[in-house]
Amino acid sequence: MIPDLLFYAGLAVSFVIGFLYFRDLGDVTQMVLKVKRENTVRFMRNEYKFAAIGLGAFVVMLIGSFMGGGPGWLQILGIPLIAFLVLFLYVFPWIWVHVGLRNQQNDARFYPISEATDYIHPSASVLVLENHGKARAHSDGQLMRPHLAGNDEGLGGEDVIMTYCAMANLGIGYSPAIEGQRLKLEVLAQHGNNLILRDNTTGEPIQHIYGFRDTDKDPKAEGAACPLRPSLAMKPWPTFRMTFRGFQKAYPDGEVFLNKPSSNPFLKAFDMVTETVFSSGIVRQHQEAAPVMDNMTHLDGRLPTKTYVWGVNIGNDAVAWTDDFIGEHGPINATVGGRDVVVAYDPKYESIGVWYNETGAPVAEIDFFGDTPAGKLERVETLKPGMFWHVWAEFFPHTDINRVGAPS
Repeated sequence: MIPDLLFYAGLAVSFVIGFLYFRDLGDVTQMVLKVKRENTVRFMRNEYKFAAIGLGAFVVMLIGSFMGGGPGWLQILGIPLIAFLVLFLYVFPWIWVHVGLRNQQNDARFYPISEATDYIHPSASVLVLENHGKARAHSDGQLMRPHLAGNDEGLGGEDVIMTYCAMANLGIGYSPAIEGQRLKLEVLAQHGNNLILRDNTTGEPIQHIYGFRDTDKDPKAEGAACPLRPSLAMKPWPTFRMTFRGFQKAYPDGEVFLNKPSSNPFLKAFDMVTETVFSSGIVRQHQEAAPVMDNMTHLDGRLPTKTYVWGVNIGNDAVAWTDDFIGEHGPINATVGGRDVVVAYDPKYESIGVWYNETGAPVAEIDFFGDTPAGKLERVETLKPGMFWHVWAEFFPHTDINRVGAPS
């Protein structure tokens, strides 16, 4: 009786936890399974605890089997198959997340434009960060697998990294610190078609588009989700999109992030497989109206699902502009969260920008660098450039669209 109890109890516990691990953190599993965010977050917070319990139960099952527990036919035919299935449920998500999605928060390499032209097409869109005249460009293709790019040198003397979610087509520059403590960020999952990071110093999830830990969310906030206090969020850095050729014109001495293949032949082969799987899904995400991973909780039909928008959130207010509207009506003067802003497209550098307007009057002329007849303007640091409309609306459901003038 005891051998049977050990066998069946161990089998049940190891399989259930293994399936949940595979479902909630397997990532690609969300292409066929609809996973609730709270389940993903639960496993992120307790990944190693759950894995230890599940694998411990697997050992208990083997002990029960060796003692004669379970059906007799399993002793010869079933145990190897069960062992393979159980180990796959644990090993696949761990390797996929911790090896396949390994990030470059601290060791990304940046190259001169002359070398980067061999890897990035002139018309390719790049995400740009600039500080004190130092500029870095990050193409979507190079960022797709590592998701995070930064190094110990920082940008213009500041600790700044680029964070990226291919499912949202969204890159955001952040200072990876909260209240003076540097975060150890790791990419673990996505939900709502947006990346979820984990701060390994606390084990807490961070929704990419928000930039603060789940445990620090203000439950009383109305409108946009926000932290209990501003200092509990990572500092966002002004992030904007432009073509690579536009970057070369604007910042001829700029640096370019390149995710070159690993010198390790095994990692190189594994990365090739990972990127192939990623690419097939991301191509569909850009081409098909329906989200490739349908874990959305809010759909807004005011715009086609995959419309690219430039979204800004200030306080409890949020506004998204489409590129065609900006091209037809820019420069656009509007008020967001009580702050005047100006939105404009620069044809020379092929870039849309949003700046704070502190001039006290509407802005009719502004260039790529924020220069106006009334002085130089500062870029809005909360701009989410060129992301998918359905993702913006998921996380800012109260958003306005193509606002001109004061809030409606």
